[in-house]
Amino acid sequence: MDERVIGRSQQQASVVGLGTWQLGADWGDVDDKEALAVLEAAAESGVTFFDTADVYGDGRSEQTIATFLAGRPDLHVLVATKMGRRVDQIPENYVLDNFRAWNDRSRRNLGVDRIDLVQLHCPPTPVYSSDEVFDALDTLVAEERIARYGVSVETCEEALTAIARPNVTSVQIILNAFRMKPLLKVLPAAQEAGVGIIARVPLASGLLSGKYTKDTVFPENDHRTYNRHGEAFDQGETFSGVDYTTGVEAAAEFSALAPEGYTPAQLALRWIIDQPGVTTVIPGARSPEQARANAAAAGLPTLSEATLTAIRDLYDRRIKEQVEGRW
Repeated sequence: MDERVIGRSQQQASVVGLGTWQLGADWGDVDDKEALAVLEAAAESGVTFFDTADVYGDGRSEQTIATFLAGRPDLHVLVATKMGRRVDQIPENYVLDNFRAWNDRSRRNLGVDRIDLVQLHCPPTPVYSSDEVFDALDTLVAEERIARYGVSVETCEEALTAIARPNVTSVQIILNAFRMKPLLKVLPAAQEAGVGIIARVPLASGLLSGKYTKDTVFPENDHRTYNRHGEAFDQGETFSGVDYTTGVEAAAEFSALAPEGYTPAQLALRWIIDQPGVTTVIPGARSPEQARANAAAAGLPTLSEATLTAIRDLYDRRIKEQVEGRW
């Protein structure tokens, strides 16, 4: 699989990575055997970038990755984790002492002395403008606790603020066919500054797979049940902030645009891969079959102008008004 350099770093990531939120929590139950099988399928398909966080299953996702990689010393996989959501979401908690404590915990979970890439995990907006916060992150690099750092953001404005920071390696942002606003300013600014873009929620929490109907019922412990209106965390993380009924209807139209040889999910991933400035896209997978199918999107042809135009038209007609003013 093709790899791309992550921003200013010399690190590389496969164009399709693996998001591992679902291996920890919030997507229903996944047992340990199945989680390890997902990691194995992704790696065997050429994925060299795993994204996790210290709060995914209270560390379970990090620990599962560590277990897998310990058994596969032949693999070169860059592991990016996130920190900052183990405490109340107030700017005062984003200080060096907390960073060190969170980092210690993640290094133990991952079984490493130095983490490849650490990202602030969607902190409060004022954090992105704090010199002290980024000085503290620079200290973690100097102490060789982390190799590089980036941020994960909710809004385009947060992304633009972070991109202006001289040592930010990457910005992780929601980008998909139902969330196009980052194309306007964020991706061009990242390209100009030499900052990598990690595209998350690429399937709009599964909507863009075309598998769901208005009658689909998700488990009670799945955020697609309990966070549809932002009850637990930012609403934009669930179905990209799109109303579920609207999303299902628009997803049916999207599925019909898939060229021969593409599944709707692969169309969604290929659309992201083709956007200038994207480094890697990180779909999750709940089964080895999903992991392999997602990785296969990297080998599909680039999309035609007609398909790109049709996807843009669908967004403009059905989705834009709901999401573009919020994030």
